Amino acid sequence: MPNKRVHPLALPLDEILVGDCLDRLSRLPSRSVDLVFADPPYNLQLTGTLYRPDNSRVDGVDDDWDRFDGFAAYDAFTRAWLGECKRILKPNGALWVIGSYHNIFRVGAVLQDLGFWIQNDVIWVKTNPMPNFKGTRFANAHETLIWASPSVTAKPTFNYQAMKALNEGLQMRSDWTLAICNGSERLKAADGGKLHPTQKPEALLYRVVVATSHPGDVVLDPFFGTGTTGAVARRLGRHFIGIEADATYAEEARRRIARIEPIGEADAIAVAANRRSEPRIPFGQVIERGLLKPGDRLQSVNGRFVAKVRADGTLVSAGPTGDHRGSIHQVGAALMGAPSCNGWTFWKFNAGRDRWQPIDALRQKLRAEVTGAVTPASGDHTAV
Repeated sequence: MPNKRVHPLALPLDEILVGDCLDRLSRLPSRSVDLVFADPPYNLQLTGTLYRPDNSRVDGVDDDWDRFDGFAAYDAFTRAWLGECKRILKPNGALWVIGSYHNIFRVGAVLQDLGFWIQNDVIWVKTNPMPNFKGTRFANAHETLIWASPSVTAKPTFNYQAMKALNEGLQMRSDWTLAICNGSERLKAADGGKLHPTQKPEALLYRVVVATSHPGDVVLDPFFGTGTTGAVARRLGRHFIGIEADATYAEEARRRIARIEPIGEADAIAVAANRRSEPRIPFGQVIERGLLKPGDRLQSVNGRFVAKVRADGTLVSAGPTGDHRGSIHQVGAALMGAPSCNGWTFWKFNAGRDRWQPIDALRQKLRAEVTGAVTPASGDHTAV
């Protein structure tokens, strides 16, 4: 486990608090947490034992913590813990809650009643769901996650570029196809069975944490279970706070998290990079700063096209259909006959000794100066 550190707001960072969820939440300071992930009781309303066709018993959720005296009791409980989560969230924080058809619609209604603003719902499509053994319904092959912010005016973290990179360069969609927790990841009880009936796969939490938090952020899970949220948070360089009523689950979670080796700070920052949050640098500023000069020659990444830099930050280039003038994006698109082009990655400049680099390196140099990040020594292009 990481060394315990006292947060400025007296948060118990990287700790698992054993006890009643509502009691423990009430002790946390207001506006202190960046992200909440909640996997609350589903209130499955099971009325009997379920068996497979071979008469073996299905290891379903029949624990006392999933039992409520009707919908009114469940709604009251939901309103109480969500209300506490809203109190402790920072104004631009976010909350994720996962559920099945048994409870997610009721949870969603309470979220809206409390003033949360729903950003997305995400469907987790299970590649290996449990079949419907009785053949009386469709096989329940998905669960629903709701991503919400504390208010309509909040600006929660969304690392769009990181999620796009995880999806091989395509915009991440709201349907996530992932396997349920199994194999060596599934924690086992002494009898060899599942330690916790609803343990979530780390791959699911990985997406949530990468998408909606930054390194060093505090991630709270009020229904910690066997610690999937804490394990993923630690691995990705975030702090966690877990609340768990069952001492056995809490102890196994501690052991699990203690085995996690967190990634380095530089790697954690790279994972969470979000271009939308970076300062906008016009190409003209590159010219103004003298990183490129009017008359300098650029070439496309494939070497087919050449363009000349003009004093106003535009380019001029000769193509098969004539001369093209305009921005780095417009000229690149015209030469390719494409509707659009990212000129920062399309064009390269000569960084000295015929070493060609994307002009985006110049943009990043200027961004680093704006944000105060460490940059190479100033000077000619070879320092970029």
